[in-house]
Amino acid sequence: MSSRVFAASACLFAIASGTPARAQDPPREVTIPQENVRYDYAQVLAVEPVYQVLRTTRSERVCDAKAAGGNGITRVVSAVKERLRSPATREEREAGLSNCRMEPVVREFRRAIAYDVDYSYKGSKFRTRMDRDPGNRLRVRVSITPQPLP
Repeated sequence: MSSRVFAASACLFAIASGTPARAQDPPREVTIPQENVRYDYAQVLAVEPVYQVLRTTRSERVCDAKAAGGNGITRVVSAVKERLRSPATREEREAGLSNCRMEPVVREFRRAIAYDVDYSYKGSKFRTRMDRDPGNRLRVRVSITPQPLP
């Protein structure tokens, strides 16, 4: 009796699940091709630096040369002005400088940010951009993978 109950419950379970009771298909095997990698050296043909231009502005003191001579009134007025000015200005006067002012001065700086490298490998010419100058030869990564069949 117990075997009949077991067989009946198995049939009811198969009908309730809606799928036929069969063995599972084995999963298909997917072959991933191995990548063959090696390293070699290429001959560098030319290296060109790529520059970034930086511009800075800062204020600098610019003074004109002191004019010699002048009439008597001009000398008296200059002497009074010199007494009223700060000690730094007096030093400028003694050095022969006059009419000092602050002026903006623009300076430019160039710095290499990258290098365009032309190189030859196995008879073919290539170009790449690098962060440093590679020298006479360039280490290259050679990767070979088979072409899949159509």
